[in-house]
Amino acid sequence: MFPLQRGRRLRTNESIRSLVRETIVTPQDFMFPMFIAEGTNVQEAIPSMPGMFRRSVDLTVKEVKELYALGIRAVNIYVKVSDHLKDNAGTEAWNPNGLMQTAIKAIKDACPQMIVMPDVALDPYSIYGHDGIIENGVVVNDPTVDALTKMSVSHAEAGADFVAPSDMMDGRILRMREALDQSGFTNVGIMSYSAKYASAFYGPFRDALDSAPKADMEIPKDKKTYQMDYANRIEAVKEALYDVEEGADILMVKPGIAYLDIVREVKDAVNVPVAVYQVSGEYAMVKAASERGWLDHDQIMMEQLTCIKRAGASIISTYFAKDAALLLNK
Repeated sequence: MFPLQRGRRLRTNESIRSLVRETIVTPQDFMFPMFIAEGTNVQEAIPSMPGMFRRSVDLTVKEVKELYALGIRAVNIYVKVSDHLKDNAGTEAWNPNGLMQTAIKAIKDACPQMIVMPDVALDPYSIYGHDGIIENGVVVNDPTVDALTKMSVSHAEAGADFVAPSDMMDGRILRMREALDQSGFTNVGIMSYSAKYASAFYGPFRDALDSAPKADMEIPKDKKTYQMDYANRIEAVKEALYDVEEGADILMVKPGIAYLDIVREVKDAVNVPVAVYQVSGEYAMVKAASERGWLDHDQIMMEQLTCIKRAGASIISTYFAKDAALLLNK
């Protein structure tokens, strides 16, 4: 008689385990972050992110076609901007012939069904490496929102399916939604980085784009005045609810593995899809440990991706997207 319920009956072999499995990961869950560089036939390895590259637009297009063939349906794109194009206002960000705009057009021309979500933030374009405009040593909110709004409209004009503001300025979603609608882009969506934490996990990403805050006593040395304090939970829900009210179609939580509690809190609070960004530092740690033989790369990769989806993610932005899709398609 003891015990009547035996949980192990449902774990006896892989057939029964797969039959009752609650969370299934597929390539359609992934969004692949891509780094784009100037030039032609350029592929530069990123040392702190093994297996990741900065590619010129022509090679980016080739990679996008391969990703689509694997079942990946979205890319999140970032550009490495030449130093001579950077200024405090980030004016290159809305250049209709800029690298980002050129990349969007090329991807959509080559692979129209791929969802393109370009990053909206000023740090790649800023001489200071900040996500906003600096005035009197402070990152100012409203002038930055004006710049980001121009950037968003330029992305829509280039053919973006969604714009993806990662800046964490207050009120920017409402202004972007209004500007997109007024410009005739009512079908262009907004994926808002609603709960983006001031995290130490972003280091390799900033290496990839040369977008770290510059060491200057006259400007903030970090991004803590606009990115969230990693000690806070309720604040994330509040920010998410604000963005939904302002018109966001998808919400992003960033980073991923270290913030799964936040993913679930946000998922339970809103009625829009939740995306999660498994960031560069999280990726780099798995790569480094597996290269040393301390972890099994594929097992850890799939466990982490499954845990992110289990926590509530509808979309997983991950540098593992291609590796995972290749594994899942075997």
